[in-house]
Amino acid sequence: MKKLYRSSVDKMICGVCGGLAEYFNIDSTIVRLAAVVLACVSLGTCVLAYIVAAIIIPQV
Repeated sequence: MKKLYRSSVDKMICGVCGGLAEYFNIDSTIVRLAAVVLACVSLGTCVLAYIVAAIIIPQV
């Protein structure tokens, strides 16, 4: 069973995007680009979701 964790190896800020990429077995650059695009489109709501995820998701 797979669990979602923040990445301690593949991280830029808190490791949320790296952890999501490891969970879904995709490149972390794609997840980071999607996060940046969502942050621009959603007028910052994605940034708030990233902060909440960094608090809630445990680190490996």
